[in-house]
Amino acid sequence: MDAEAAERTDHEIGRFHRVLRSPLGWMLVGTVGIGGVSALSSSGHPVLAVVGAVAAVAVYWVVMRYVARRSVPEIAPRRAVSHAAIGSALGVVLIAASVLMVITEFSFTRSSGGSTAIVASMVVVQLWAAVTEELIFRGLVLQALERLWGSGMALAITAVLFGLLHLANPGATVWSSFAIAVEAGVLLGAAFLWRRNLWLVIGLHFAWNTSVALLGIPVSGHEAVGVLTAQPTGPDLLTGGIFGIEASIAPIVVSLLLATPMLIAARRRGNLAPWRHR
Repeated sequence: MDAEAAERTDHEIGRFHRVLRSPLGWMLVGTVGIGGVSALSSSGHPVLAVVGAVAAVAVYWVVMRYVARRSVPEIAPRRAVSHAAIGSALGVVLIAASVLMVITEFSFTRSSGGSTAIVASMVVVQLWAAVTEELIFRGLVLQALERLWGSGMALAITAVLFGLLHLANPGATVWSSFAIAVEAGVLLGAAFLWRRNLWLVIGLHFAWNTSVALLGIPVSGHEAVGVLTAQPTGPDLLTGGIFGIEASIAPIVVSLLLATPMLIAARRRGNLAPWRHR
C-alpha cells in the first residue's frame, strides 16, 4: 500500500470513528444493541427476562463508555434503590389517581389462580420492559437528541416517537398513540430531566405498567392477567376501551400535573440544555 492509499484509509477510519462517536452514532449503536438483547429475551419467561434486563444495562454501559466516550452517572449504583423507589411511588400515584377518577366506569372482579405466581411473573416481565424501553428512549435517544438540539426538542421528539411506537399495539388508534405520547413520553422524559437518573424513570415506568396489569386492565393494548379482572362499562374516552386506561383522558391529566413541576424543577436545577440550532 502506497503512502497516498494509507493516508486515505486512515482518513476514512478517522471519519468512521467521528461518526460512530457522534450523538446519532452512539444512539444508533446502543439502540441496535439493546434492541437485539430485547428481542432475544422477549419470550416472556421470567428467568430470560431478568437476564435480558441485566444484559441491556451492560450494553448501555459499554456503548456509553467506549463508543460515546462519556461517563454514565444516570445508571450509577449509588442511590439507585432510592431513585427507583421514588419513581415507583410516582408510578403508583399516577395509576391510582387515574383509576380513582374513572372507577365508576369499570367493573372489577377477583381473578382465579394464585395471586403470588401472577404477581411474581408480572413483576419480572414488566421490569424487563421498563429497563429496555427506558435505556433506549430516555437513556440513548433523548440524551443524543438533547446534545444536538437541546432538552425541549429532545423531549418533544422522544414523546412523539414513543407514541408512534405504541401505534402498532393491539387495539391502538391515533388517539391512543397521542395519549401515550403525552402521558408517557412527556412524563417519563420530564422525570429523567428532573433528576437525570434512569433508575427513577425505570421505577416509574415499571410501577405504572405493573399497577395497570395487576388490576386486570390491558397494558397499552396487551391483555393482562392480574389479581383482578377489569371490565370497562363506561365510554372509551374515560376507560380507554380495549387499549386500556392509557387511552383514557384521566392519565393524560394526571401525568401533565406531575410532569409540569418536574420540568420546572429541572430548569431550576440547571438540568435543561438550551435550544441548539444546527
